[in-house]
Amino acid sequence: MRTRKYTIIAFLIGVAMIVIGCRTRSGGSEIADRKALDRFATLPEVVPAHGSPSSEELISLGRMLYFEPRLSRSQTVSCNSCHPLARYGADGQPTSTGYKGQHGNRNSPSVYNAAGQSIQFWDGRAPDVEEQAKGPLLNPVEMAMPSAKAVVQVLKSMPEYVAAFHRAFPKDRNPLTFDHTTEAIGAFERKLLTPSRWDRFLHGDEMALTADEKGGFNIFIDAGCSSCHEGALVGGTALQRLGAAKPYPDNSDPGRYNVTKDEGDRMFFKVASLRNVAMTGPYFHNGRVATLQEAVTQMAEYQLGKKLSDGEVEAIVTWLESLTGELPADYIKEPVLPKSTPRTPKPVTAG
Repeated sequence: MRTRKYTIIAFLIGVAMIVIGCRTRSGGSEIADRKALDRFATLPEVVPAHGSPSSEELISLGRMLYFEPRLSRSQTVSCNSCHPLARYGADGQPTSTGYKGQHGNRNSPSVYNAAGQSIQFWDGRAPDVEEQAKGPLLNPVEMAMPSAKAVVQVLKSMPEYVAAFHRAFPKDRNPLTFDHTTEAIGAFERKLLTPSRWDRFLHGDEMALTADEKGGFNIFIDAGCSSCHEGALVGGTALQRLGAAKPYPDNSDPGRYNVTKDEGDRMFFKVASLRNVAMTGPYFHNGRVATLQEAVTQMAEYQLGKKLSDGEVEAIVTWLESLTGELPADYIKEPVLPKSTPRTPKPVTAG
């Protein structure tokens, strides 16, 4: 009996050691370095423009314009086409479909939480969401409007929009302008924020994350991922060379270099925010990385010079899934848009 008892005890100790070993290899069940949490922050309720909150009238106008397909030359493409709000602001394509079925050469990132990023576009060529909104409207591959004047012409043809601009910009004698159009879109986007269980954890709710998610965070920190992915957005605030530790095999897109023509900017791209990253694939600037596991593997190899095990990759992905936030269902509800009038320009689908 004594021998059997010792055998059972030895067996249980062995099982416990295996469990402990597995937890160690997966990063542990608690946050190993509490100071590492200081590199992160919770999401705000809104990202105000120039420090001032937007009026409800301005946000309401921006919501309408975000969903407005008549701001495209074919009158079939809206901001929501490439950044569908009901799908975490990403259309799931490597590159989005624009005017006459054309595709650009870069992936459309999510619009959620984008207002908090210090730069816009993969190459950082716009400083804020208001300036960013101008790009797709006039891009011949995307919404393809021939000019800012053409955008204004469409909006002025509908009395409801004229009235909405007057309500949104009551101090302006001529409120319906191209700049005010993108300002309104930006005002709407500044409240597209998706707090998640990660935020609750940062606020002190230890039960908001599972043991496996905490373990994944430990590996994320130990691997050095937070050297670029930190702050409230877990990224989105800097440019970094793709291939910092090891040359990236695809250099067909030189990134920031296209903007500055400075050789020092070749292969520099914006560090992506990891908020909602589990919902916004495919990944990277060209959308050629299909899975989050492959994205983590490549980032470790080419940015950090490290080879992560499959278990370490899965652990990090488990933590990244805790960054998936709740969509603001009421805020993103599609609005009723004004009807076209005889003065509204007709769609152009050919030529």
